[in-house]
Amino acid sequence: MAIISEKCPDIKITLVDLNEKRIAAWNSHDFKLPVYEPNLKSLIKKNRNKTLFFTTDLKNSIAEADIVFISVNTPTKEKGLGAGYASDLRWVESSARSIAKYAKDHTIVVEKSTVPVRTAELIKKILTSSYLNGNNDKPKKTFSVLSSPEFLAEGTAIKDLENPDRVLIGGEDKDAIEKLSLIYKRWIPESKIFVTNLWSSELSKLTANAFLAQRISSINAISALCEKTGADVREVSKAIGADNRIGEKFLNSSPGFGGSCFQKDLLNIIYLSRYYGLDEVADYWEQVISLNEWQKRRISKLVIETFFGTVSSRKISILGFAFKSNTNDIRYSPAISVARDLLENGANLYIHDPQVNENEIALKLDQKDQKSDTEGSWSFTRDLKAAFVDADAIIIMTEWEDYLNINWHELTPLMRKPSWLFDTRGIIEEFIISQVNLNFWKIGKGFKKEL
Repeated sequence: MAIISEKCPDIKITLVDLNEKRIAAWNSHDFKLPVYEPNLKSLIKKNRNKTLFFTTDLKNSIAEADIVFISVNTPTKEKGLGAGYASDLRWVESSARSIAKYAKDHTIVVEKSTVPVRTAELIKKILTSSYLNGNNDKPKKTFSVLSSPEFLAEGTAIKDLENPDRVLIGGEDKDAIEKLSLIYKRWIPESKIFVTNLWSSELSKLTANAFLAQRISSINAISALCEKTGADVREVSKAIGADNRIGEKFLNSSPGFGGSCFQKDLLNIIYLSRYYGLDEVADYWEQVISLNEWQKRRISKLVIETFFGTVSSRKISILGFAFKSNTNDIRYSPAISVARDLLENGANLYIHDPQVNENEIALKLDQKDQKSDTEGSWSFTRDLKAAFVDADAIIIMTEWEDYLNINWHELTPLMRKPSWLFDTRGIIEEFIISQVNLNFWKIGKGFKKEL
């Protein structure tokens, strides 16, 4: 919506949320926004209260809208039918009911949330019932339902929106499709705007994320093999990425994929496959998730085994808690799993991240489960130097630029000896570490220096 407000200054954009604190943050005078994304703040500063508005006024915002985008959370169900796999559509349904209640005349409703295939059918039924069951003396409401999933990546969202690979619009109403297309055509070439039926559009989003997650799990499997054989995963990635049938993107080894989309969408495909009796298909995609979980466990196990099976009372500093750089999102972050494993083994963790909020970390690490005698502790710091003082090990979990610029000559002497660096992102060059008194492990290459 920030991009549309920038590219289409004649269109009024209103973002509605029932969470008053979140809307207050978007409207804050100091622009301490709830979401960190490079260049987002400047867009909000430029267009807020001009073409871009934030409000909790659901009724009037829907009533005056020609187009309503449903952009709500669709997390994996925690209980009930399909728990652990199917998407929880309660907020999609709630949004549809609000639109049905408050909309006037004809309204185009656009699915922006990533949803299971045929969710648009549910939305249509809710919207249709709003006027079929209405009083005859009320003006008739009409609706067109479209699917237009977003393919941006966190951390590069603005760039992805300004110059997307494609824009997808699924639907049956040609007039509605044309009206939505006219918005995108303000800055996106028509050749990049693909029109499909509703179900193809919904499934395309799930499939895109599944394929990307598959590539990450594939290269992570190879990274483990590289460490055993003496190969370098970066050299392997470069070699296979040069094949234009494969391409170079999403071939960087890592501690595993995270974020709000990949795992959720994979689970969705698994659920749909089993629902339609395609068990072999479900088993195939489930293995992608299994390998991702294995990769995270492999990292924490490696750290523990390096200290001869015990990290009790050791200070271990985790650099980066966001699931990737240039975002403050920690949903499904590999750092969560690694931190939990180390805490269960008694480590004292110091967590550093330039953008993540400490309270968000606390929600993930401060469990209400019964605590064991060996459980460790954790603290958060914005001071990178403090993370190094008396640390037994440093674990780089997120590829923040701050960590690329670490002065290892200055900070390594602050650590306890012998000290370790575990680079789970492969961003630190070996020749730099070879100049300091530090044991070094790099993903996809293994142990490079042991003192």
